[in-house]
Amino acid sequence: MGKKVLVAYFSASGVTEKAARAVAAAAGADLYEIRPQAPYTGADLDWRDRQSRSSAEMADPGARPAMAGEMPDMARYDTVFVGFPIWWGVEPRVVDTFLDRADLSGKRMIPFATSGGSGIAEAEKRLKALYPAGSWMKGQLIRGGNAAGWVKSVLERA
Repeated sequence: MGKKVLVAYFSASGVTEKAARAVAAAAGADLYEIRPQAPYTGADLDWRDRQSRSSAEMADPGARPAMAGEMPDMARYDTVFVGFPIWWGVEPRVVDTFLDRADLSGKRMIPFATSGGSGIAEAEKRLKALYPAGSWMKGQLIRGGNAAGWVKSVLERA
């Protein structure tokens, strides 16, 4: 029996969802959407407004927005791709809510992100520091059609 792969992702605008679907298709993986209990509105996502919901969450490293829905059965997976848009240089806090709730012990964790201009390096460092139970591999910024080739190379290194 082959290894089970999960692609867990958060997408505020649909861009990361598209990338996550491409990663899941390339990996033959199950797909799980990390959904905030209160969906983000356009006003919530206004990074120029220091009082917006996303700005307030990202200013607080301990913020953990509530999630909607049930957690996936993490025991079924040994490899987990975690996808998110880059917010303030790192992963959105709702992704931390998911990772706080997940048992990452012994799991190969592979981050991927979407961004209009930022890289993934700071998010990778933060994830490794906050969630050391997982075995974190180098992540990837997904742009255009580079998901399938990257996924194939990552899974070949397993």
